[in-house]
Amino acid sequence: MNEHPEKGSVRRQEAIVDLVRAGTVRSQAQFQQLLRKRGIVVAQPTLSRDLRELGLAKTPRGYLVPPTADRQFAPSVMREEKLRRALRGFALSVVPAGSLVVIRTPPASAHPVARALDEAALAGVAGTIAGDDTVFVATPGERAARALARRLTTSLERRAGGAG
Repeated sequence: MNEHPEKGSVRRQEAIVDLVRAGTVRSQAQFQQLLRKRGIVVAQPTLSRDLRELGLAKTPRGYLVPPTADRQFAPSVMREEKLRRALRGFALSVVPAGSLVVIRTPPASAHPVARALDEAALAGVAGTIAGDDTVFVATPGERAARALARRLTTSLERRAGGAG
């Protein structure tokens, strides 16, 4: 498979959610088998991490989206995870600048980060503009920009620390 790792993980997680919504999945082995039928091969540790990131709960009847969550739970978790992965994969730095947050990326990598930010629909983000290697994130003011920069930097620190 020659797709970007971020696209593959999002595709895989979308398929996992589809499988849970479509019927009972009782084990990780069954997930692996059903995913394989969809052309997605996944190692058990990766599958386990996906299930945890998606917030799926294992019950005696199989995996479920937690009952306290509304219908948008899994998609919103997936959008936030997509943003984390985009930041870990592409962001070189995140710096507040007035009411903006400036995210530097390698050449040709700004668009996936801006897209993930737009799709995550984070509070305090008015919009994004992506160039080739820079994303400008507009916020309502300096305080919001500093808070957003701290939040986004957390994903970079996890990558640098080896977690994730």
